[in-house]
Amino acid sequence: MEKMSRVTTALSGNALTGRTMHCHLDAPANAISVCRDAAQVVVAGRSIFKIFAIEEEQFVEKLNLRVGRKPSLNLSCADVVWHQMDENLLATAATNGVVVTWNLGRPSRNKQDQLFTEHKRTVNKVCFHPTEAHVLLSGSQDGFMKCFDLRRKDSVSTFSGQSESVRDVQFSIRDYFTFASTFENGNVQLWDIRRPDRCERMFTAHNGPVFCCDWHPEDRGWLATGGRDKMVKVWDMTTHRAKEMHCVQTIASVARVKWRPECRHHLATCSMMVDHNIYVWDVRRPFVPAAMFEEHRDVTTGIAWRHPHDPSFLLSGSKDSTLCQHLFRDASQPVERANPEGLCYGLFGDLAFAAKESLVAAESGRKPYTGDRRHPIFFKRKLDPAEPFSGLASSALNVFEIEPGGGSMSWFVDTAERYALAGRPLAELCDHNAKVARELGRNQVAQTWTMLRIIYCSPGLVPSANLNHSVGKGSSCGLPLMNSFNLKDMAPGLGSETRLDRSKGDTRSDTVLLDSSATLITNEDNEETEGSDVPTDYLLGDVEGEEDELYPLDPEHVNPEEPEYVLPQEAFPLRHEIVDTPSGPEHLQDKADSPHVSGNEADAASLAPVDSSFSLLSISHALYDSRLPPDFFSVLVCDMLRFYAEQGDVQMAVSVLIVLGERVRKDIDEQTQEHWYTSYIDLLQRFRLWNVSNEVVKLSTSQAVSCLNQASTTLHVNCSHCKRPMSSRGWVCDRCHRCASMCAVCHHVVKGLFVWCQGCSHGGHLQHIMKWLEGSSHCPAGCGHLCEYS
Repeated sequence: MEKMSRVTTALSGNALTGRTMHCHLDAPANAISVCRDAAQVVVAGRSIFKIFAIEEEQFVEKLNLRVGRKPSLNLSCADVVWHQMDENLLATAATNGVVVTWNLGRPSRNKQDQLFTEHKRTVNKVCFHPTEAHVLLSGSQDGFMKCFDLRRKDSVSTFSGQSESVRDVQFSIRDYFTFASTFENGNVQLWDIRRPDRCERMFTAHNGPVFCCDWHPEDRGWLATGGRDKMVKVWDMTTHRAKEMHCVQTIASVARVKWRPECRHHLATCSMMVDHNIYVWDVRRPFVPAAMFEEHRDVTTGIAWRHPHDPSFLLSGSKDSTLCQHLFRDASQPVERANPEGLCYGLFGDLAFAAKESLVAAESGRKPYTGDRRHPIFFKRKLDPAEPFSGLASSALNVFEIEPGGGSMSWFVDTAERYALAGRPLAELCDHNAKVARELGRNQVAQTWTMLRIIYCSPGLVPSANLNHSVGKGSSCGLPLMNSFNLKDMAPGLGSETRLDRSKGDTRSDTVLLDSSATLITNEDNEETEGSDVPTDYLLGDVEGEEDELYPLDPEHVNPEEPEYVLPQEAFPLRHEIVDTPSGPEHLQDKADSPHVSGNEADAASLAPVDSSFSLLSISHALYDSRLPPDFFSVLVCDMLRFYAEQGDVQMAVSVLIVLGERVRKDIDEQTQEHWYTSYIDLLQRFRLWNVSNEVVKLSTSQAVSCLNQASTTLHVNCSHCKRPMSSRGWVCDRCHRCASMCAVCHHVVKGLFVWCQGCSHGGHLQHIMKWLEGSSHCPAGCGHLCEYS
């Protein structure tokens, strides 16, 4: 701190000098206040009440106002204020509800002057009138505000805010009779001290308690308020209705707010918890503080500008038992550490890029966009000519738009509205979603749904029509594979010859028809050896027929110079009609006499259709089952979901998660699932697909997501007698003064679970209504409505 700069300010003949400094207190401070000449500061707290002189190099203790052998609750201060007209007059608000005034001009050690004990609970705030020396205002936790005349022993008027507690009261600097008060329920009220019966104006300023307020020292109608919603709002009170002029978003609840002298748009704030720093904001730039003081190590409880016409010195007290003087020149400026560059995609695919103005200005050939589009191509923030942010970081915004119609998201909306995620068997869900994707031109997504159906659906659910499709088309059922056939033991004369005459390029086959449920086998004794009489190769084709077919290759007609036979891409032509041929020894004998057949090849006659009762092949063992278990594909399915998510199609990832449910949930971690769900729900809500969003939340497999539609839900209830909306005060209607929670069956007040009909608003105890509706569908209240309970 020794290296901090020193500032001297001349104010009407008096010079303010000082530097950034601090002193240690005996106890935490709750409030501070500065005297009129800016030479002294009073610090008050639960266990401290002292006056310090502000010298050039340090704070010097001048007076300890806690005197006496026994500690009194009257000295436990929640707030303190120093009169700006009489430098010997102080007022404190005690935690026991007492308002105490202090006269520093008294010759005795005890400077206590008067005690006002009219409040029943803690007094949160006291405030002197800016021009009247004897008028004091107080606001208490009991919901009342009292105006005291120090020349009398009692209050002269009492103001009731009709609320639980008063958090702050402040006299207007410009309007003699006006003061503002803030309340626990978020309201701000304006009062005329001449009319204590009702307030002049009331409006809701914050979502939650309003902890502080401060009138602008120059603009007559500007009132700054701070609340638990972490916002500081500036209101224009000169209009017929309070108008919000500026709103500053902070990171914690706002405990104190003070306008900066001689700077119209600057104000200082401190937080009630979490954040220990003091911020000075320019309300025209609400997201980045203009200055920040970081000296305190605990919550700051009180702030005050040293002089009403000096913007350089700020005093503060904290729970860390320190009193600090901050020099504005020594404050850190967060805007210097801010990143002036940013990148973001819009909902419709537009890309916005913010960069330093110097970089954008250096680019050649850039022209302002003048077309009639959603966003301008080039946009530069217009600075306030009255007080520009000179020397601070500023950016120029560039928006790169897609071609008109090129970024249409109609497919997303149509898909979200037409997808079926529950309520049907898995096979039907997959088929329906595949059909939807195919109609929208999303063929890859449709193919994915088809493959999921094949993997997770049992063969019994697959229609026979799909069995004719090739593997490329998503065939889920086929013949099991086998090593080879042993045809030596086949009975002769069972069928006509079948060959592939490749030299002629034509296929002549009387194919073997096998039942799809039959198990094809291998014979370990049938090994290919030189000179074997058994054909050495068989072709297992996949054609557009009833079943897979087996084609033996004739080794005598194979040209060794030709490459290996490859099936054409359009598959085999349909086979000709099977012609019944004589089956007997004579036919095989004729075949054996053929000069094209040698050895025992006659015994290896080609296969022909046989009767199902005749066992053509003997079973040895199967290589594997006719289908793989779904768990075998779990890794592949998870990779597929991650692929779609990385490609930006989180809709597909979430839809598959919901449809498959527990089949795939265990293989993906909860954090990833929650990220996918929240991203998809955010997109649905951006497109205002509220019903689809709610359905996704309800069907979610993530516990963190499934409870989203059960939080922050407001239920509006009407009175069952007069049909007027119920207030939040209880179950007694303000209009008819009757209890709304009366059971229509037993006519007693329902003090537990209450169920009512949304059609007629009548209801009662859950058990009574259930028992009543078992015997009658009419409303038990006799209104004639047909009530239903499910």
